[in-house]
Amino acid sequence: MVMDNNQLNIDNDSPALHRNKLDFPEFLENKLIECDRELFLPRKNGKPLVVGDLAPGPGAIILQSNDYLNISNHPEIRKAQIDILSNTESEPVMSAVFFHDDSPNHCFEREMAEFAGFESSIVCQSGWAANVGLMQVIADKTTPVYIDFFTHMSLWEGIKVSGATPRSFRHNDPEHLERLIREYGQGIIMLDSLYSTIGDIAPLREIIEIAERYECITIVDESHSLGTHGPHGSGLVAEFGLTDKVHFITGSLAKAFAGRAGIIICSSRFAKYYPYMAFPAIFSSALLAHEIAGLRATIRVIRESDDRRAKLRENAKFFRDGLDALGYNIASQSQIISIECGLESDTELMRDALEKRNVFGSVFMTPATPKTRSLMRFSLHSGLEKQELQNVLEICAEIRDEIGMWNWKSTKRKST
Repeated sequence: MVMDNNQLNIDNDSPALHRNKLDFPEFLENKLIECDRELFLPRKNGKPLVVGDLAPGPGAIILQSNDYLNISNHPEIRKAQIDILSNTESEPVMSAVFFHDDSPNHCFEREMAEFAGFESSIVCQSGWAANVGLMQVIADKTTPVYIDFFTHMSLWEGIKVSGATPRSFRHNDPEHLERLIREYGQGIIMLDSLYSTIGDIAPLREIIEIAERYECITIVDESHSLGTHGPHGSGLVAEFGLTDKVHFITGSLAKAFAGRAGIIICSSRFAKYYPYMAFPAIFSSALLAHEIAGLRATIRVIRESDDRRAKLRENAKFFRDGLDALGYNIASQSQIISIECGLESDTELMRDALEKRNVFGSVFMTPATPKTRSLMRFSLHSGLEKQELQNVLEICAEIRDEIGMWNWKSTKRKST
């Protein structure tokens, strides 16, 4: 019989209750104290801002998931995973560098490359591992790296790991990018196609034209647009007809793909060498067989989900237009719709007002945003019905005075 902790009869003097009680040195203790001061103590509930007081109740409207096409419970994907788990006696748990060309991992990589219109791809443990590993391979301290200020933290971390110097350009500002390249020379340009904080889309054509003009390498993170945009979900690079002009597409497959992996989409020549140069590939175990089986099934589902993409676009436009009409200042062009509350105390008020009414969004705060520009982010999916979204809009209308929306800086910017 399995006993839970409440059933276990452990003597209060047992060593098991006193393990890991060592004091930390001052340098670590100071870091923990600072974290407490910055994240926990300012909040009314003593928790970080991203965690509210209430859990979703019956009938809650939850706008937090990145499962944009609502496929995480898709029967074909589940069956593919269960079949592998049920029919495999054992599976290798090792680095992908040991796999042969006919392995399920490499089969998935070929399918993913074909899906995106590239020669090859490399499956990684996560989107973070994809971006950090890619930058570790292609950049060093001599490489100028031009990065949009709002680009995902994993790409910033990749720059740090590579030893390169970041040259950040103003968000979605090709002219500023070009001025920097003229000053510092040929290098690597990094951007998101669809930004996960406020949901706007990069001016891809203009930026890729600049990259070609100065012969720069381009990396486009499509974490939030693979599956949701482009022909049959192949992404914004494909939608804009730039497949033959971009060197690398990276992405998390924990968004529309609803899995747990990352991807680098690239040329076959680069894919040949990457696994033997990138530390995340060499020194981390590969995805397991049932995970790969699920991802292979997911590609098929996504290809056939034009109806879900259409519903997602309809939902997003309806909700964006509704919030705009209510006076909220939003910059979204996608299924990611964020309201800039500004001060963390204002975002806390909005979070609590929504949760009291059984609506749950995601709070974005430092380090995901500047400290004075925290957000309430709503992530929409294709399974939402218009009435559910209408209910949220009515709640957002109801709480405007309660949360002081009319006095926010973002609201005043909208009215000028």
